[in-house]
Amino acid sequence: MTDLRAVAQRYADEVWNAKNLEAADELFTADHVYHDPLIPDLPPGPEGVKQRRGAFMMAMSDAVVTVNRWIMEGDLAAAMWTYSGTNDGEMMGMPATGKRAEIEGVHVFRFEGERIAESWVFGDTLGLLQQLGLVQLGVPAAS
Repeated sequence: MTDLRAVAQRYADEVWNAKNLEAADELFTADHVYHDPLIPDLPPGPEGVKQRRGAFMMAMSDAVVTVNRWIMEGDLAAAMWTYSGTNDGEMMGMPATGKRAEIEGVHVFRFEGERIAESWVFGDTLGLLQQLGLVQLGVPAAS
């Protein structure tokens, strides 16, 4: 029996940290669905995973994901992670700031057999944008 945590950890290690986008072909089903409010219109399968990772690579080329804790239940794996890097490229249509940021989040994986069939990601996007100086809280809205 496959260790599903090891499959999901390969996603963090190879696709995110080693920037080996081709590893997604081995890790995800052909019809994988990515639920990401930040990038909602990703194509299905490994191609959507590659597009998502590619967008982050362009925005923060030195970014690293560290999995701090795993929670496992049946065909589900949840990774509690820390993401850190320097904003050295365009992010969501905004120019690079050159600032470093570190956020935490959770990624939930649903497996079919030994491959990831569905993913949900929940990260501190507001905290990321605040640390990069792209968003300020407490500023009155324009009237």
